[in-house]
Amino acid sequence: MSSGTPVFLAACRGEPVPYTPIWIMRQAGRYLPEYRAVRAKVSFEALTRTPELAAEVTLQPLRRFALDAAILFSDIMTPLQGMGIELTFEPGPVVREPIRTRAAIEALRPLAPEQDVPFVLETIRLIRAAAPRNVPLIGFAGAPFTLFCYLVGGRPSKEFEAARAFLYSDPQAAVRLLDHLADAMAAYLGAQAAAGAQALMLFESWGGLLAPPQFEHFALAAARRTLSALRSRGVPLIYYLNQGSALHERLAALEADVIGVDWRSPLGTVRRVLGAGKAVQGNLDPAALFAAPEVLEREAERVLREAGGQPGHIFNLGHGIWPHTDPDAVARLVDIVHERSARGEPGA
Repeated sequence: MSSGTPVFLAACRGEPVPYTPIWIMRQAGRYLPEYRAVRAKVSFEALTRTPELAAEVTLQPLRRFALDAAILFSDIMTPLQGMGIELTFEPGPVVREPIRTRAAIEALRPLAPEQDVPFVLETIRLIRAAAPRNVPLIGFAGAPFTLFCYLVGGRPSKEFEAARAFLYSDPQAAVRLLDHLADAMAAYLGAQAAAGAQALMLFESWGGLLAPPQFEHFALAAARRTLSALRSRGVPLIYYLNQGSALHERLAALEADVIGVDWRSPLGTVRRVLGAGKAVQGNLDPAALFAAPEVLEREAERVLREAGGQPGHIFNLGHGIWPHTDPDAVARLVDIVHERSARGEPGA
């Protein structure tokens, strides 16, 4: 890595780094008492739409922990609201009128980020002005298929039956909606980069529900459309796929610099499947943060060992941190990762 390049960005690009960088999905959130103090005063939606507050909760974990990246505090549904979708949080997103017809798809307007979500872009500018120079900011969006699940399903679900059935019952309309969402997320993430985000991440929370052919044809094609449009931005692109064990080989040609991996797949196996040229992010089980200190240390060392000691590993959890996690366990994990990897042990 060149002098002055943040360790996180160097790792995203597969460059040698002095230690393994670490950040944690949902690191700004309910497990922090200072976040709960802010949240007690405002609704979740108001928090995401008030730049000063959203910037504050983004920065809170950086004051507690020696994290190597910040991630924008927002919600994957925020840009959909900017496109005219009416929803509430109960606490998960509930869409007032699910989109299940071709007419509803055609009525969904394009996203104009500066007009529709200016508060997100202002939040990014505030964070960049206040964050340490060596801690890059990650912007993010929901992947098109994951947003499709909420729009068609109408509310959170374990199976998203309505959304998955729609892929089979009207595949042409499904592709039309996915393309619409892919273009909107490309515009959204591009605007985040222009505002100052130094890496961009797509969260594919529900792609693992699909069989490989349907994942390829619907979810991956839409994600590829978004990521391809962002390549010219010159910032690292991250694609996180939850429950992706059966699908990783299909990500090898995806225009993402980093593949986020859940805890169900050994990093060594994923790296072999992806091949050279892809960094990996992950993949400690969030439950491990509830273990005794010596067990947490052992589990963190196992993840470092599975990463193989090669450039291109960003330590993270395999999914978002749980609300009742002890912040002291997070501090312990950050120290373990930095110290063990800096010493080259085990295998880091």
